[in-house]
Amino acid sequence: MSPSEQEKTAQRGWFTRFLDSVEWLGNLLPHPVTLFAILALVMVLVSGLFGAMGVSVEDPRPSAEPGATIEAVSLMNAAGLRMILENLVSNFVNFAPLGVVLVAMLGVGIAEKSGLLSAMVRGIVLGAPKHVVTVAIVFAGVISNTASEMGYVVLVPLAGAIFLALGRHPLAGMAAAFAGVSGGYSANLLIGTVDPLLAGITQEAARLIDPSYEVFATANWYFMIVSTFMITAVGALVTIYVVEPKLGEYDDADADPTVLDGKSMASLTTEERKGLMAAGLAALAVFALIAWLAVPEGAPLRDPVDGGTGPFFRSIVAFIFLFFLVTGFTYGRMTGTMRNDRDVIDGMASAISTLGLYVVLVFFAAQFVAFFGWTNLGVITAVTGADFLIRTEMTGPLVFVFFIIMCCFFNLMLGSASAQWAVTAPVFVPMLMLVGYAPELIQAAYRIGDSTTNIITPMMSYFGLILAWATRYDRNLGIGTLIATMLPFSIFFFVCWIALFYIWVFVLGLPVGPGAATYYP
Repeated sequence: MSPSEQEKTAQRGWFTRFLDSVEWLGNLLPHPVTLFAILALVMVLVSGLFGAMGVSVEDPRPSAEPGATIEAVSLMNAAGLRMILENLVSNFVNFAPLGVVLVAMLGVGIAEKSGLLSAMVRGIVLGAPKHVVTVAIVFAGVISNTASEMGYVVLVPLAGAIFLALGRHPLAGMAAAFAGVSGGYSANLLIGTVDPLLAGITQEAARLIDPSYEVFATANWYFMIVSTFMITAVGALVTIYVVEPKLGEYDDADADPTVLDGKSMASLTTEERKGLMAAGLAALAVFALIAWLAVPEGAPLRDPVDGGTGPFFRSIVAFIFLFFLVTGFTYGRMTGTMRNDRDVIDGMASAISTLGLYVVLVFFAAQFVAFFGWTNLGVITAVTGADFLIRTEMTGPLVFVFFIIMCCFFNLMLGSASAQWAVTAPVFVPMLMLVGYAPELIQAAYRIGDSTTNIITPMMSYFGLILAWATRYDRNLGIGTLIATMLPFSIFFFVCWIALFYIWVFVLGLPVGPGAATYYP
């Protein structure tokens, strides 16, 4: 073996050992549901300890009386037991993200059941000229995360088949789609189901400091829109100039014989094209209705007192449901996939049936979040952390670099965006609020960290599915190969997204969303 080959083998061995270590560490964590149950129990025990120690901090809130303190509240006593048992159900049903996700998914389920979402993705990708197909795939991936499952299940395998048909490496096509769907999870032109979910968690965390604070689903919309084009450009360039050269020419010796089944590559039929046109007209009608309800002075969805748009933004989840309901049913009627109310109901039921695990997770997450608030440990930790940042003079914009890096690391171990934010938001939202930053800005920074490492962690819920699709093209492909293929996307997304964040917010002084502040108060 030549020296260069020995060096290459050594480097590959070191990287494989590193990936094995990441996988081993990730496997040490229990299931997210179990994790939240454990965290809730730990919160009870810690509250008892801190309550017995008399831990407290000075109350920094403007409304507080001079010299007022915030004390740790113990749940390990009779009063704590009564509070836990009496509020077990209300903690669950009143958990802000639960209702909005269920309502939004009712509409998305109709659009998915009718075939609208699949047709839209195929129309974007298959309708693109060959020289821009990579850009189209990444862009379609970003847009598809409005209904994330559709992107993983439809677009990723479709992208591999498209690249193979074009004589390119199919894993590069899958990587481009995966990077758009999951690496670009926090970029989109539309408000999706994750936006009200994260906004609800952020709002609950912000109310540890300001009980009246509201965070809308559109909190990061401006930044999401500009991020869509950044992710599309960077993802396409990394695919063309980094990933494809590294993969080299494709050898189909170890491919599954059914790797091109023809079905996934099917062009849009005449009925599907007519359906998309009808759905487009239906979408315009919905937008016109929204404009009539929210834009004119004195419109029903403007505040009757000050004329503000608060009622509209508080209604955004209802419009997500309405949009997918109208466009999905219109498409279904035109193509014959939906003929009556039973088909619509089946679509909604199918969407809700996929959320069983999420509902179970939310039950335990809601208990943990409630316990965290009752004990005052979130506020105490935030005040202590804010004092540390002030003493070390780490209160400037640079603090967000460390915050994003921390989110990237946590995401390697806890792949669920909502689960991770439910744990970290009650600490870091109040902490960064106390040093002068708005919750909407903090949430935008978190979403950068959460998205960029989605594509390299086995803990991400769809990582196993992507690996299964990839082995159709190479039966010997392992998890290390998949992570190594996706790692360049993570690195470039991380660097470029942070640069965009600082330029957008601190250089240009632009808000991350409609009505979203940069600084607090």
